[in-house]
Amino acid sequence: MAETTTAYQEDPSPGSLITRDGQIQWAGLLLGPGTPFEIDRAGLSGWEDLPGIDIGDVPRPDQHGSWPGSRWAQPRLIDVTVWLLPASRAGARAGLGEFRSGTGLDGAERWLAVRLHGETLAVRARISRRVVPQDRSFQMNGTSRTSLQWTATDPRRFGTDEQGARTGLPSAEPGVDWPDGGLDWPLDWGTAGTSGTLTAVNSGDTAAHPLIEFRGPVRRPSLTRLSDGRRLQYDIMLAADDVLTVDTWTGTVVLNGTASRLYTATAASTPEQLFLLEPGETSLAFRSEDAAPDPAAQAAVRWRHSYW
Repeated sequence: MAETTTAYQEDPSPGSLITRDGQIQWAGLLLGPGTPFEIDRAGLSGWEDLPGIDIGDVPRPDQHGSWPGSRWAQPRLIDVTVWLLPASRAGARAGLGEFRSGTGLDGAERWLAVRLHGETLAVRARISRRVVPQDRSFQMNGTSRTSLQWTATDPRRFGTDEQGARTGLPSAEPGVDWPDGGLDWPLDWGTAGTSGTLTAVNSGDTAAHPLIEFRGPVRRPSLTRLSDGRRLQYDIMLAADDVLTVDTWTGTVVLNGTASRLYTATAASTPEQLFLLEPGETSLAFRSEDAAPDPAAQAAVRWRHSYW
């Protein structure tokens, strides 16, 4: 009979397979308690640690010390020792095939999620090392004390649930319509107005990079951070079916998922990668330069709680 293995090419939502503390989910592969891939008692390293830091301090030429510069985190390295523990010698080959399939090199970043003390956090990572000693125990029973390493180019850890908020353009309340015959009770105050603002809450301990979508019809859309006036604004006219997507992590601005429109950023627009959601609440205002704003126009913001 031909051997069958599970190919883990999919990238399910982070932590969706985890059911108990101590488990690790790498894409579609589950490691830890209750699986054939037990975590060694030494546990995990690099998960709760701060990543390495690149420091931009400049030595003072005329006195002790340095001028303080920027500090930027390096990629996060996560290491774990995993025991391959097949239920039987006959199942060793299938278990090894499952482990191989789930920890190969394919170049794509996927979700790596870890649950500790009831909290599940995740990073986008790639496998950077896999060591499987082929000792006597491995040859006889398929048992092996293996080691894995992941590299997360973005060292921040994220909440497993994506957050979102949206708003339309501001509109005034029409107020009461006063007919010639007078008012009838109950009064009809008309539809409520909208402020064109939204609040994004980042419950983590470091800044998050949001993904922003402007949906037409709208002319020259902008989103402003009300705490300091930092703004994203684009000199573009969006039709009713158009979506302008701004990824503040990659610094890209894409129309309808295909065409770059980064060049439409106005002089008043901040660099995309500097438009952050700091820990806590961030109030954002959606505006345009339409003479008569269309109620169908929207700005949507998506993000994840971000942690060191």
